[in-house]
Amino acid sequence: MSDRSRRSGMREVARAAGVSVSTVANVLSRPSIVAPETRRRVEEAINRVGYVPHGPARQLRGVPSPIVGSITLDLANPFYAEVNRGIEDRLAAEGCLLLACSTDLREDKETRLLKLLQAQAVRGVIISPLEVDPTRLLTLSRQGTPVVLIDHPRGDLDLCAVTVDDVLGGRLAGEHLLALGHRRIAYLGDTVDPAPVAGRREGLRQAIIAAGLDPADALLDLRLRMRPPSLIDAAAAAVHPILSASPQVTAVVCLNDTAALGLLDGLETAGVRVPQDLSIVGYDDLSFARRLTPPLTTVRQPPYSVGKAAAELLLAESAPDHDHREIRFQPELVVRASTAPPR
Repeated sequence: MSDRSRRSGMREVARAAGVSVSTVANVLSRPSIVAPETRRRVEEAINRVGYVPHGPARQLRGVPSPIVGSITLDLANPFYAEVNRGIEDRLAAEGCLLLACSTDLREDKETRLLKLLQAQAVRGVIISPLEVDPTRLLTLSRQGTPVVLIDHPRGDLDLCAVTVDDVLGGRLAGEHLLALGHRRIAYLGDTVDPAPVAGRREGLRQAIIAAGLDPADALLDLRLRMRPPSLIDAAAAAVHPILSASPQVTAVVCLNDTAALGLLDGLETAGVRVPQDLSIVGYDDLSFARRLTPPLTTVRQPPYSVGKAAAELLLAESAPDHDHREIRFQPELVVRASTAPPR
């Protein structure tokens, strides 16, 4: 499609909608700045005329790509599905398209996805990284592909980030169990230790220390290989090391609700009652948490809001006065029936 025919097509749309060519261009690239009624007329005219914008040509004219890449740890995880829902809804309001990928907790795949998205000249990348490599992500940003971190603090990085205070979340879970009288608590984590998982462990550790206990005695730190798509099965297999631990474990904090679901399944098979024999705390408060048997005590975080905020920060990257910043959400303990005082 030649530039002449593209311009002709935009003029035809403009005539059909009764607006200027520049207004048509704004609807295609920056719809939020166009009045809703005008935008509706232009969109209807585009459909009537059958005009199709040519993406590469728009980018050559300096119009940002409408495609944004999202890289999360596991697309099958309901938490990240909800994060991507928030990203997608915010991007859709700006006429953008979300391209969602997952790393499956593999660093080589994360590296490959970043290279692929950069090669596609995407508008930007929203990423939940395994481990922040400042050189790699900063280079990507400085080469013209904005990067927004989710589930990882920005620290000293010159990047935007959206996080949840996972240390506080772990502390809330620990304080709840300690208040019930538990003195030997397991943390069910992964051999790969991304920032959210490490933060929750640290919060639990802080709660134990604040209660005057020694983490070496009061905390059983389990780091099992729990990778997509077998996280539920791997969590169910954690039953043996938990039940065979000495001194006896009376409560478990899981890295997320999906792991808690697997653990509950394994405990039921083993004939262990929750919470009579063992208390369980999840993390996320996914939609199924309150429907489990027993309903799951968990730490709630707002995945949809995290995704929407990340998309907002990425869209703001195009502003000349944009300053990189971090948005932090606060978790909340939700007490249900899976926790009780130890026997």
